[in-house]
Amino acid sequence: MTYADRRQGPARALAALVLGLALVMAQAIAANAKMPESFADLADQVSPAVVNITTSTTVAGAGNDGPRPIVPEGSPLEDFFNDFMDRQQQGQRPRRSSALGSGFVISEDGFIVTNNHVIDKADEIEIEFFSGEKLDATLIGTDPKTDIALLKVESDEPLPFVAFGDSDAARVGDWVVAVGNPLGQGFSVSAGIVSQRGRALSGAYDDFIQTDAAINRGNSGGPLFNVEGEVIGVNTAILSPSGGSIGIGFSMASNVVTKVVDQLKEFGETRRGWLGVRIQDVTEDVAEALELADAKGALVTDVPEGPGKDAGIEAGDVITTFDGSDVTDTRELVRLVGNTTVGKAVRVVVIRDGKSETLKVTLGRREEAEATAVPVALDKQNVEEKTILGVTVAVLNDELRTQLGLDEGLEGLVVKEVAEDSDAYEKGLRAGDLIVEAGQRKVDAISDLEERIEEARDAGRKSFLMLIRREGDPRFVALSLDDE
Repeated sequence: MTYADRRQGPARALAALVLGLALVMAQAIAANAKMPESFADLADQVSPAVVNITTSTTVAGAGNDGPRPIVPEGSPLEDFFNDFMDRQQQGQRPRRSSALGSGFVISEDGFIVTNNHVIDKADEIEIEFFSGEKLDATLIGTDPKTDIALLKVESDEPLPFVAFGDSDAARVGDWVVAVGNPLGQGFSVSAGIVSQRGRALSGAYDDFIQTDAAINRGNSGGPLFNVEGEVIGVNTAILSPSGGSIGIGFSMASNVVTKVVDQLKEFGETRRGWLGVRIQDVTEDVAEALELADAKGALVTDVPEGPGKDAGIEAGDVITTFDGSDVTDTRELVRLVGNTTVGKAVRVVVIRDGKSETLKVTLGRREEAEATAVPVALDKQNVEEKTILGVTVAVLNDELRTQLGLDEGLEGLVVKEVAEDSDAYEKGLRAGDLIVEAGQRKVDAISDLEERIEEARDAGRKSFLMLIRREGDPRFVALSLDDE
């Protein structure tokens, strides 16, 4: 080995070391570029648009309807008891109750977004800005289904405001900042990440972003920002056994909120699309009973008078596509329909008897439909009893109709008893349920049910579909044919 070769060895090692250090530093710089060193600039940017909300409500006093002391007229104690009762009644006069929450300005002319539960039943709403200025607000409209309310203040000067961002672009792990008025302590900032998306709590239109940014009482109605200072959620709820933050907070996604706010601003109320069908999820056993390739879509259980019936949708149809969007489950269909303009004609693809059909439906308005009770339609029959698949059934007659409080005009088989070790019991069938369809055909007699079961067995099916009604609500149940 020459002298030059001996010198090149250490040089190569040094070069490799330098290259390695450079690579590590580059990775560190890239990581730091994604992780903000401070949220101070963001807080300075958005704070003027975040507001504290104080509401005032008149609470009626409890009336003095309790027993009164019986005192003989002219007794020395008469004046004493009269004075005592007067003091009691004075303490039960109507009083003022106040509550605190948060909100944020979305336009320079004074529109403010908050939660419905922050201002619900309020007589007076006062807005306090970061600057300390206070203005009275008027209520434009509310949407209890998404817990969103829109307020308006009048100001001589343009107000600082924040813009909505795209909540669908938020990824699990992204940084977020919650701003508001927790526990009445005044303006406060907390930071965390997006813990999960698409959370549902209880509402049909829920689309919550879950975050570990600290959210406490009083944060309700405040904004959840991304690192660009855009509102991607409205802080609404926390999950906590103690009532304090444990790092599980929920913000209604901005892509839901913006649609609601636009409607409240234009109409003062929401106007959601209505398809006019009752639906349930397609489970694995229901999919097998209907010979579907996948357990996806929304199974139609009932079609009252309305847009769906006018368009030809039938009970037993499985809705797979709505207005060009695939339907995976009932929750998605409800959201798709609700977000569609009232009066729009849409194409709905259903699977019926194993074949795909496309129907054209002109949507109605959900709020109008909910204001009108939809009657449950059906018919009548006589007396017989038998146990099938662990279920004791009897044909509906006038006596059973009276016992169960069923509407006149119903027909079907009444479930009188369900064996607790049966598949039917496990699937939720209970005494008092009314079987109105079997194998997607009406049943008038027990022999009808037996025939449908035999037809399913002859076709090689492992499960069997029935449509039942419980307290007027329809539901499909798929029973195993091996349970006998």
